[in-house]
Amino acid sequence: MLRIHFTGVDLARVRMAGRPDALWETILSFHRLRDRRDVRLFGEWRTETRSRLNGETRLLGALIPARGYFPDFLTPAEGQYGWDVGLDALRGLRPERLRRELLLVGAGAGTGFGAAFGTPTPTRLREFTDGGTKHLPRLLGELRGYHRAAVEPYWSHIQAQIEAERAARGRALLDGGADELLASLPPMLRWRAPVLECEYPVDRDVRLRGRGLLLQPSFFCRRTAVTLHDPELPPVLVYPAAAQLASTTAGGEAARPAEEQRQRTLGKLVGHTRSVVLRAIGDGATTSELARRAGVSLASASQHACVMREAGLVTTLRHGNAVLHTVTPLGAALLKGGAVVS
Repeated sequence: MLRIHFTGVDLARVRMAGRPDALWETILSFHRLRDRRDVRLFGEWRTETRSRLNGETRLLGALIPARGYFPDFLTPAEGQYGWDVGLDALRGLRPERLRRELLLVGAGAGTGFGAAFGTPTPTRLREFTDGGTKHLPRLLGELRGYHRAAVEPYWSHIQAQIEAERAARGRALLDGGADELLASLPPMLRWRAPVLECEYPVDRDVRLRGRGLLLQPSFFCRRTAVTLHDPELPPVLVYPAAAQLASTTAGGEAARPAEEQRQRTLGKLVGHTRSVVLRAIGDGATTSELARRAGVSLASASQHACVMREAGLVTTLRHGNAVLHTVTPLGAALLKGGAVVS
């Protein structure tokens, strides 16, 4: 069980990440690649990613066990500001920290860590530990290559899921403050003030000590939340985005809608009414709000939102007794570029 202890100051400093964290998504997707579960959500993604993976990933496999601890340095706090910023932070890693965290990985060498598609590789990990930062360029190269194959082609879809999650949590914050925000998180997280609980592989207490908590929703995070091992690092809780969970229970799709399906559905969007509806969503709207803003019936608003969701222009997520619609990056691009016209 993971227990995160809040003070009043910590509650005032709870915040949502402004965007998906590319390094967290990359590392967590590496877990999903080796996991045979969630075929409806990740099956097509696994097939496409494996077909593109013609580079080396054995060092990543040594550093990222199938279960348990992986080095905190792989997901630096700077990653929340973008992929390049995160890699720069990793490039400046101190040798003593690298060695300390690699030794922690090595302590679990017999418990399931190993190469991406092979057996445990303690020798490779030992070579990296002994070599120190001289192996960092190789690690950065593997990370870039894997990210280009596994995450970059699906980035717009990942962004849409995280934007939908942010909209839902933002509504909870406005409705009831930080207490309501924490209570609205996905079911595997339980808010029992002043403690946030989650099932976890080990029994652990995290005391925020006035530092607050960054909530980082993730597309590739599954089943349980993840936090950093080192209690002195800036506190972050990575958890499965609710929109991603909803797509699994609804039957799910691969991480990117099939292009031919998108093209067929985009053809339905011509016309003044849907242009108005798309613009009316703004920063997020329930179906009732959408109908009122666009001046259409509730049934019409629901139908238009459904078509635009199938086209990849809108993401829909349940929020309490209502559903919340948000515009995806593709939808936003169409609006800004004037591609949706009367």
